[in-house]
Amino acid sequence: MHPAYSVIFFTTASGAGYGMLALMAILGTAGILPADRWFGFVGLALALGLITAGLLSSTFHLGRPERAWRAVSQWRSSWLAREGVLAILTYIPAGLFGIGWVFLEQTSGFWGVMGVLAAIGAFLTIVCTSMIYRSLKPIHQWHNDWTIAGYVALGFASGAVALSFVAHLFDVAGPVVKALPVALVPVAWAVKTGYWAFIDRTRSLSTSNTATGLRGGEVRSVDWPHTQENYLQKEMGFQVARKHALKLRTIAHGLTFAVPLAFAVLTLLVPNPLAGIAAFVALASIAAGLLAERWLFFAEAKHTVTLFYGAKAA
Repeated sequence: MHPAYSVIFFTTASGAGYGMLALMAILGTAGILPADRWFGFVGLALALGLITAGLLSSTFHLGRPERAWRAVSQWRSSWLAREGVLAILTYIPAGLFGIGWVFLEQTSGFWGVMGVLAAIGAFLTIVCTSMIYRSLKPIHQWHNDWTIAGYVALGFASGAVALSFVAHLFDVAGPVVKALPVALVPVAWAVKTGYWAFIDRTRSLSTSNTATGLRGGEVRSVDWPHTQENYLQKEMGFQVARKHALKLRTIAHGLTFAVPLAFAVLTLLVPNPLAGIAAFVALASIAAGLLAERWLFFAEAKHTVTLFYGAKAA
């Protein structure tokens, strides 16, 4: 599939934002994070800012962005619409939780309930985002449970790294906050490694024979459907060379997982401000790595329509 930069930014930014929002809500409600108004303001502003920027960027991929609001009306049948509805609804408890934290310095009682609801909404929105791709049967690389696990794991891992940086910035990073990236980044690393192994060792059941309904030997194209590249070939027949994919996977392994994990461990060993610098490096690294990882997620996907344009398998 053709990687759209607006969708790449949307899925990475909003995933990190929702992961950070959920973690702040859970830890704040549990009393693990201090109910300091400026820490709460900056942390929630960053989380909601990433979410909002991501959601807005996704509209640039639409042919008529001004009609994006109509998508939510199809929530009964569309995961995209369900994602939109949940994204909007999550702002309500998140905003109320923010009011309690920032203006009243309270994260328990009613405000804590709002925090829990915001965390649930954030988690479900990430799941809905992943289901947009998981539900597409013609794309074997997406139509599997690794897709859901990857989006959730990467969202919470990047959110934990972002939270760690803000907590170090305000010098309120306790043992739990410091340990979260160390725990969640390896989980995301294992999930992504499992996903890549899955798409490498498995193939779609669709072939040129099944696509045409012809049996008795390998079907090959004699006459191309079009004399020049068309929309389907550009958007759904995008190809990335195997050597380039492997190079980008190596970059993703390093920037998305290895470097952030190493510097997250470093925050456990050194005091501020050195720990804060390490947390910033981890955040910058995972942000860059996620762009490479998500670009590959789209570029390595193959739509079954390519079978009608000479591909032997999808």
